[in-house]
Amino acid sequence: MKLLASLLFAAVLAVPGVTTFAQEAKPVATSAEAKVPAAPAPAVAKPDLAKGEASFNAVCAACHGAEGNSTIPVNPKLAQQHPDYLVKQLTEFKSGKRASPVMSGMAALLSEADAKNIAYWVGSKTSKPGFAKDRELVMLGERIFRGGVADRQIPACAGCHSPNGAGIPAQYPRLSGQHADYAVAQLIAFRSGARKNSPQMTQVAAKLNDAEIKAVADYVAGLR
Repeated sequence: MKLLASLLFAAVLAVPGVTTFAQEAKPVATSAEAKVPAAPAPAVAKPDLAKGEASFNAVCAACHGAEGNSTIPVNPKLAQQHPDYLVKQLTEFKSGKRASPVMSGMAALLSEADAKNIAYWVGSKTSKPGFAKDRELVMLGERIFRGGVADRQIPACAGCHSPNGAGIPAQYPRLSGQHADYAVAQLIAFRSGARKNSPQMTQVAAKLNDAEIKAVADYVAGLR
């Protein structure tokens, strides 16, 4: 009897189209389900350069000059700066992460779209070249900018800002042709802790003395 039962069970397994408890049917997607398209990625709004120009002229030009070429040594040139870097700075002025009574007030007036429009418009303008002033300072500045100071573990500025000062988009700003007075002020602010929105620059500036800061800033001003 046991032999007969085994043979009958085997015969059932062999019958096409019969599913037993030992054979689980796998779910099969229907044609309708298979054709459902993936949800499209949300569209990213492009900067409006015309609005950026209008906002810049209304809010920024008095301090940063026509098309971002400041003629006031303590105010930075913004022309040809990386737009994402500018957006980051405006956002951090607005939030208070980067302290500046003047810029915090200005940034507070700007929406996220305004900041983006301004940054992309002024970043598209050509920066006018600057000039170094002191030959001896320039030589020291060049050594630090290109090679750092190995025995004090000061890295070369060119490693992040590139040999010609063009910088790396979104991460490290363009320095080429920037006003020396502005560069000195920012390095001192990083060194003192007054400017807190770049841990890397705080660490580097902490190791620089006044003469080295002036030398690097003078060299940067003449970079092309």
